[in-house]
Amino acid sequence: MVAFTCLLIGGPTSAADRKPDILLKAKYTEVTVAFDDAIKADAPLLKYLTTNGKTWASKTLKELVEQRKDMKDLPADIRNRPWSSERDYTQDALVAARYASIIRSDFSYTGGAHPNHGSDTLLWDRQAGKMISIRPFFTELADGGPAMTAIRNAVVADLKIEKKKRDNDNPDMSLVDALEPKLLKIGPVSLTPSTIAGKSSGLTFHYGPYAIGAYAEGDYTAFVPWETLKPYLSAEGAAVFAGARPPDESDKPK
Repeated sequence: MVAFTCLLIGGPTSAADRKPDILLKAKYTEVTVAFDDAIKADAPLLKYLTTNGKTWASKTLKELVEQRKDMKDLPADIRNRPWSSERDYTQDALVAARYASIIRSDFSYTGGAHPNHGSDTLLWDRQAGKMISIRPFFTELADGGPAMTAIRNAVVADLKIEKKKRDNDNPDMSLVDALEPKLLKIGPVSLTPSTIAGKSSGLTFHYGPYAIGAYAEGDYTAFVPWETLKPYLSAEGAAVFAGARPPDESDKPK
């Protein structure tokens, strides 16, 4: 039987130093979930993410414990190596006092050559009290349609610029070129903060290790400014997007 504890405690704003709000433990194994202060200040959002976080943490801990059972014949220094799995939620932007754009960062180490990490995105509609997609901001987002084709082309162009910065001699563009003009295939997307309060300056797409390059290349992001989106915006979208990307956003590691 697995013995574990669950803690619900507060934490600081810095993601790097943030203490877990959910903590589950088994022998040599730990699973945590953390929320930033902006999320904690939104009670319905916090309730939603806490419910999902507990479910994920419990499922992940059980899976890791089961994986450890297959290590019984390995040397003790390998068998007893600490494992961890972390999930961290950060509100990256709040647009129109309604749409909370959230980055979910995952990190895990299970004794391999290096830790694994990745990210996903969520969009919370405060007014509706539920998660939504970016579809309401556009007149259409059909696979291969005009809007998704324009978005895909902008993403590819931005990624290729960054790829060349990291490897000017012979960058591998095959995974970038393979990106499809499909909302559910092109990658996790978030609303980018803006220099105009309450607005979004465009869309940011997030790519973890292996998504468009080797692990050693690290993470990538691609920014699509709202001006590129403008011809395809619905009335709701036109009210959401404006302004420029803040300097601290463009300076973030891509």
